[in-house]
Amino acid sequence: MVRAFAPWCAVFGLLWTSIPGWPQQPAAPPASAPSAGANASLLSRAVALYDSHNFSGAFAVFRLAADSGSVEAMMYLGVMYAAGQGTVRNYRQAIAWFGRAADAGDSQAMCNIGNLYYQGAGVSKNFDEARKWFRRGAVAGNAQAMFNLGVLYRDGAGVPADYEEALKWFRQAAEGGSAAAMNSIGVMYQNGQGVHADYEEAMRWFLKAANAGSGTAMYNLGVAYKEGRGVSVNPEEAAKWFAKASTAGEDHDFAKIP
Repeated sequence: MVRAFAPWCAVFGLLWTSIPGWPQQPAAPPASAPSAGANASLLSRAVALYDSHNFSGAFAVFRLAADSGSVEAMMYLGVMYAAGQGTVRNYRQAIAWFGRAADAGDSQAMCNIGNLYYQGAGVSKNFDEARKWFRRGAVAGNAQAMFNLGVLYRDGAGVPADYEEALKWFRQAAEGGSAAAMNSIGVMYQNGQGVHADYEEAMRWFLKAANAGSGTAMYNLGVAYKEGRGVSVNPEEAAKWFAKASTAGEDHDFAKIP
């Protein structure tokens, strides 16, 4: 894989606006595609252009690579259409390119389509359709899709709230390395959602999530040490975790303990 950036399949963190009009679907790949070596060369060139912020040039080369069958290039095109990088922002085209990548088996594309339906970007907001795509990505092994599916069940978005089902998907996502899922499991143990309340178990998950980079989990550890939840009250330790949380990057998980 050549992907140089995270293709942003997170339920939270992106605010989009709809694009008017009904653009045509992208053209199908040409009948005679270049060799795998030529395609890899195109993709490497496009990634280099993207990384140098030459988005117009990158967009043109990604299109050539995508038309010759590169699933990676299709993903980049979907992201660039959604972000308006090197082209006019167009969510319907983003969905079309993510759809082609999903048809080729890319689980991240499946998750991204679910996110677009969840947000109502380029399509009518549809939690049922979002859940379908998240589940498809989750079954294909995508940890972000597993986390997003857990969020839908935890929050009752398009389905009755089901904490046990949410925990099931959060646990699978955590096994796949999702720090957001680890933090969410900790919050559910704190609140007794789907499990008996267990502050010590919550702390274990918060620490695991924090070590995996979750700024929200760092904040939650600060609260736990400040208020003595599962640990002895420790103002110095609380201050340490609050400071770490303030400098941590965005982790798209806003599940904080009350």
